[in-house]
Amino acid sequence: MKRVSIALLFLLMGVLAACSTSEPQSSGQLEVKDVWGRNSPMVAPNGAFYMTIVNNTGEDEQLLSATADVCSVVELHEMYTMDNGAMGMRPVEGGLISIPAGGTVELKVGGLHVMCIDKLRALETGEQIPLTLTFANAGEMVVNAEIREEAMESSGSMEMGG
Repeated sequence: MKRVSIALLFLLMGVLAACSTSEPQSSGQLEVKDVWGRNSPMVAPNGAFYMTIVNNTGEDEQLLSATADVCSVVELHEMYTMDNGAMGMRPVEGGLISIPAGGTVELKVGGLHVMCIDKLRALETGEQIPLTLTFANAGEMVVNAEIREEAMESSGSMEMGG
């Protein structure tokens, strides 16, 4: 009986090992979470949106572009340090943001972000602004950006169920 139990244990371990490959990961999805933008009165010509993109797939992904009805132009931007030590902002190199397979990219204040150029109206605290994100593999994805009063430093570490 002991030998049968040991044999069954090894058989079960073999079945479990065969099932635990990285293959299921490739069937995962792209996840965009904690999408937000700072409130911006009409006198300010531009605004910005931030988010966390989690690539649960087995393939590298790229954020190619974004659009929003409240913006004349939307560009993918990054903050950088200029030669004089001041911070500057510019479109990302190549015009896209890479998200490696199994990786996470955070678009945040002082880093990568979605730039809303020549806003068509004010962005009011508490409203939801639909953004259409276009990815190389996943295609178009519509997400809602919550407009907030200020950057919430702790929001990046907050987990929202799931």
